Amino acid sequence: MTCTQLITFSIVVSTALAVRYEPTWDSIDSRPLPRWYDESKFGIFIHWGVFSVPSFGSEWFWERWQGPNPNAAYVNFMKKNYRPDWTYADFASQFTAEFYDPDQWADILQASGAQ
Repeated sequence: MTCTQLITFSIVVSTALAVRYEPTWDSIDSRPLPRWYDESKFGIFIHWGVFSVPSFGSEWFWERWQGPNPNAAYVNFMKKNYRPDWTYADFASQFTAEFYDPDQWADILQASGAQ
């Protein structure tokens, strides 16, 4: 989304927000469905954080490694790849995003047809 598109979007949203709704289901359900919601093909959600550093599992990494019911695959992965006193917080210093290129992601998402 370009800066001009964002400003236009903000103006449209601000204008639409001038309509007042009551805190009832009937009032809330009377809101029109946004055109983009019906017309867009799909959306993409990107979840990225410290859990990405070990490149194993998912955002549930800590829970499956050290939570109340540890998963053996996660425990074994850590034993095999990290020193015994390693903590989840130790991953933070390695979360540098050195290869993150937001323009490349924007190009990929635009090429996918996501709106």
